[in-house]
Amino acid sequence: MTTEITPTTTKTRRNFSFLFALTLVGLLVLICVALSIATPNFATGNNISNLLRQGSMIAILAIGQTFVIITAGIDLSVGAIVGFSTVVVAGLIQSGMPVYLAIIITLIMGLLIGFFHAFGIVKMGLPPFIITLATLTSLRGIGLLMTNGSTINITDASFNQFSRESFLGVPNLFWMVIIVAVPAFVFLHLSKWGRYLYAVGSNPEAARLSGVSVPKMIYIAYGLSAMCAAIVGVMLAARLGVGNATQGEGWELQAIASSVIGGTSLFGAVGSVHGPLIGAFILATISNGANLLNVNSFWQRIITGALIIIIVFFDQLRRRNR
Repeated sequence: MTTEITPTTTKTRRNFSFLFALTLVGLLVLICVALSIATPNFATGNNISNLLRQGSMIAILAIGQTFVIITAGIDLSVGAIVGFSTVVVAGLIQSGMPVYLAIIITLIMGLLIGFFHAFGIVKMGLPPFIITLATLTSLRGIGLLMTNGSTINITDASFNQFSRESFLGVPNLFWMVIIVAVPAFVFLHLSKWGRYLYAVGSNPEAARLSGVSVPKMIYIAYGLSAMCAAIVGVMLAARLGVGNATQGEGWELQAIASSVIGGTSLFGAVGSVHGPLIGAFILATISNGANLLNVNSFWQRIITGALIIIIVFFDQLRRRNR
């Protein structure tokens, strides 16, 4: 049995994605309304700006993670790449390198890490779970060795100031989400490469028989995921003003959760760019509201876990009814 890459299949996928996104937006609005009623501090300008900053970095991670999950893979290393990227960019800036060059080198480093994951999967036959888990552990250790377990302070005022400023009343960090999301949307939903990713996640052998280079798409997916993590690492270093290898711990799980809540199927071949973005801000809103209401942080994890279970369960039902 083979799966053809047809315009009809693409159109059906887009319609489902659009309807699911509307549902998520409705849920996000409902949560915001409920929190606005529950606490007067939620709907303030300062809190909304803080919420946008909180959700921006996980949103970009979720976009990258989505590319990988669509291919029926997983990337557990993105949190470690974030922490390692803060160390790299901070060390380069501290050494006197121009900020723009330090950022470019950090992003290239992230891309190469993604290619290494793809090499392990394609050439060595390692499961995505294993190769990315190994990188997660290794990058933490390498970063700690590079810094001797300490932090690297970033003294470049313009680099640090970027994360704290706004443009047109919107935080710069949120604008970074737009800058990443627009080309990601074009790539995934409006180009042949996006169709190829879905085909690989649906049936790699059928995709190969249709003329798709499956190894090439694996390299692209993991390269984009790791580069998104490197972008987040640069953003985090700018926001905190330091490089520390332990930063971003557990963010890989938040990225996966945002992607799944946004409608990405862990079984592959189903996902979008806008869904994980909304999912990330749903989680950020829940976390923000819980903090304002002085709810125990443990409950936030329980709520996130419950949302994942419910959505994956309904995804399984949808797959059985196909």
